[in-house]
Amino acid sequence: MEHQKNSKVWFITGASRGFGRVWAEAALGRGDKVAATARSLASITDFKEKYGANVLTLELDVTRPDEVNTAVAEAHAHFGRLDIVLNNAGYSLVGTIEEAGADDVRALYETNIFGTLAVIKASLPLLRAQGGGHILGVSSGLGHVTMPVIGYYCSSKWAFEAIHESLAAEIKAFGIKVTIIEPGAYATEFGSQESLKFAPGLDIYANFKTQFVERLRGLERGDPDATPQALFQIVDAENPPLRFNLGSHNLAWVRTAYAERLATWEAWQAVSVSAQGEAK
Repeated sequence: MEHQKNSKVWFITGASRGFGRVWAEAALGRGDKVAATARSLASITDFKEKYGANVLTLELDVTRPDEVNTAVAEAHAHFGRLDIVLNNAGYSLVGTIEEAGADDVRALYETNIFGTLAVIKASLPLLRAQGGGHILGVSSGLGHVTMPVIGYYCSSKWAFEAIHESLAAEIKAFGIKVTIIEPGAYATEFGSQESLKFAPGLDIYANFKTQFVERLRGLERGDPDATPQALFQIVDAENPPLRFNLGSHNLAWVRTAYAERLATWEAWQAVSVSAQGEAK
């Protein structure tokens, strides 16, 4: 009962599948309360049947700011507060940089970036008024490194990282914490047809893309059901990290990428310095 007294209230986007569903169920399972949202209300009705008054299910398309404002306000009014705002909704665009059209890229950013921003902006006045809260954003290991064929998805996560890092500095004085969750490869529905959009293909990239997909299939994938306890350690921490690698593979990958960047910058440093000119 001690935990019940200190139970947290979550607002989760993209709760119908993948990490969103796993974490919503785990939070409810430990006695927390959850406002679970998804584009289709039917996809999350089972939460209500299982967890009753501890869950509020809301239909939400994060690309519609009016729906976001309404859902966040309704969740806050229903539970009286929001402790954790978890932006999980997102998808990947499959296509080379040349193949993907501007409309495809705009649509990707509407969900992955502008949808996330809408939730943050709707939540901030409420979190400030209650004296604090914790904003969690689901990024990716691909927020630091890239892969071909999903370069636009990677770019959305690089933008996601920068936005959250700036946000953390801006709202720290209000007692609001920010953590970027960076999953590696996991066996979620993220790779399903519902979580992927495909750009029209060009024949010249066909073989390259086939090889890339084969390589992806060979990746070792983590178990999503192994993640909740790690997430709870983050949200229960007095001083949670700004960034958190989820899974065992990211750190080595990121360490290699940054070592290569530093080596390149160092190798070209003399040329860089020559471009500084005299102090003005």
